[in-house]
Amino acid sequence: MRVAIRVLTGVSAAAVALAALAPPAAAAPSWKWGRIVSADGMGAAWGKVTARGAGLVVSGYVDDTRGRGCTWLLIRYQDSGNGRWRTHGVYNCVPGAGSFSKRVGDPLQIKAQVCRGTARRPVDECSRWKTVFTQGG
Repeated sequence: MRVAIRVLTGVSAAAVALAALAPPAAAAPSWKWGRIVSADGMGAAWGKVTARGAGLVVSGYVDDTRGRGCTWLLIRYQDSGNGRWRTHGVYNCVPGAGSFSKRVGDPLQIKAQVCRGTARRPVDECSRWKTVFTQGG
């Protein structure tokens, strides 16, 4: 019985030693996009696009200042299967930055825009559309 315990202990120690020497697991590729600010300067968003599984995930932060209303981030992405554009909105109505994450599949490109609005919809003071990801580019 003691021999078996010693053998297992030796195997466990060897496994720990090999794990320490092994290179770290490769991180999923990601593309950061910088700060996009609404036209009135009262809201902003920033984040990254990360490859996860069979698709991409857009994640980041939407920052609302002490102004009235809410800050909206609009994400537009072009479906690689049929070429149609889809839009998803994320909003934050409290001062400070709030995080978000949206799975978008395997798009040809992704664009983002920051607007001001209400808790129901974006209304005005929109930035220009910024391309945050292009397939193959």
